[in-house]
Amino acid sequence: MNVLTIGGAMVDTIVTIASDKIEQIKMRNAESSFLLLEEGQKTEAEHIASSGGGGALNAAVAMARLGHTTAIIAKIGRDDKAQSIRSLLGAESVDVSWLAADDNEPTGASVIISSHERNAAVFTYRGANTRLQASDLPPEAFAGRRLVYLANFSNESANCYPLAVERAKAAGALLAVNPGIRQLTARFDDFWQSLPQVDVLCLNRVEAQALMPHLLQSFGDGGAPLLDTSDDVVPPLAKRGLRNGGYEMTLVKFLTSLLTLGVGVVVLTDGANGAFIARGSRLHYRAAQHVVAAATTGAGDAFSATFASYFADTNDAALSLTAASINAASVVQFIDTQTGLLSRPALEREIGLTSEASLFSLSI
Repeated sequence: MNVLTIGGAMVDTIVTIASDKIEQIKMRNAESSFLLLEEGQKTEAEHIASSGGGGALNAAVAMARLGHTTAIIAKIGRDDKAQSIRSLLGAESVDVSWLAADDNEPTGASVIISSHERNAAVFTYRGANTRLQASDLPPEAFAGRRLVYLANFSNESANCYPLAVERAKAAGALLAVNPGIRQLTARFDDFWQSLPQVDVLCLNRVEAQALMPHLLQSFGDGGAPLLDTSDDVVPPLAKRGLRNGGYEMTLVKFLTSLLTLGVGVVVLTDGANGAFIARGSRLHYRAAQHVVAAATTGAGDAFSATFASYFADTNDAALSLTAASINAASVVQFIDTQTGLLSRPALEREIGLTSEASLFSLSI
């Protein structure tokens, strides 16, 4: 299968700190926690490493390892970090013909602090990732693609999002979109108008809650519960629904609202609490695999890219959900975003060993 990913490519510096070396504070009445660095003091790290990162780069590596002919469109600088990205992608057999270089901005970079539950805090300098132009998305880059995967478009690069959607659909490709918070808030109009053309929409719980207020204007709040919420086996998100600014929307209403707007498949992940897939009148849920996490950064990219590629290949939402869950669980066992990405044969073996007990499907 011929695949194109578009979005961010950067270099990550990953700092792992023992839990007793850095303080953590959890909010009592909010779903937030904080890592505290002591001002004026050095903090000993267990490990510091560098690797490639960014939504489009992570997705490209994931899809290449799954055996697809993969290319990437992203903007990097003219510096040592840019060369390391080119080398990394080359080693994964990703086509870098459409990787553009910016003359003014350096390659994007992140510093990732991993401690306690390993749900990392990330300091990001987006650099050249913000500089995509229409000329960086020529029609010939889309020709012959079976799948086009749009990761987060940073800042002014978001101006190119409607063009990327248009060219993906003109090429007859299945379109998968994994937007960032800014696209769902500051650049919402472009995203909203694209929904009827999106075949696979991938969101995490935080992104879904950012999108929810816009859905309220058309569909209202509330909604019917997914299942009997007194049942302890019901996933947390199915019980509490989505909340933002004093408003609440049940999971079923949120998912069916997006399907009503024309999205083909909605993917909603909730970290260690598992993931939901809505398509037509069916909803699938799979619990997350229980693994010891070294870091959670990159799990969402692995999940979304794996789901999109399997779905484009098989048109089977339940199988794609299982594959995505396994690959994401593999990624979180390593501190970087790519070491844990599985090859197609390794992932197929894991799928064969996976119990169906953690998967349920029902009508919505």
